[in-house]
Amino acid sequence: MSDVKYRVMTVLSKHIGKHNAISMVELYKHVFSEEPESKVNGTRKIRKVIEMMRREGVPICATQEKDGSGYYLAAAGSELEDYCKRLRRRALKLLAMESKLRKITLPKLIHDISINIDGTEVK
Repeated sequence: MSDVKYRVMTVLSKHIGKHNAISMVELYKHVFSEEPESKVNGTRKIRKVIEMMRREGVPICATQEKDGSGYYLAAAGSELEDYCKRLRRRALKLLAMESKLRKITLPKLIHDISINIDGTEVK
């Protein structure tokens, strides 16, 4: 595990469960020991590390609440399942939009999509 991933995991291990989420800016400060240059572009590094760790199977979830958003490790129980359901709903909404633009049904679009597991081929 790289040093940055190790530091992310160390910080997130203190933020288990949605109710303990840490903001992206705070996570960045803990991992890199400095303020990000900006909230969006300055935190790109941490978002890329989180994406990489998720692809490796680390259950890093995100929340977007009115009173604040952040990252957390899924607690035992249904928390990971709930997060995965939110991801699926978001993906299906995007596919539904594509099906409307293409003027085909969503089931037809899903049937027509062929995705290679490693992400190199999308038809």
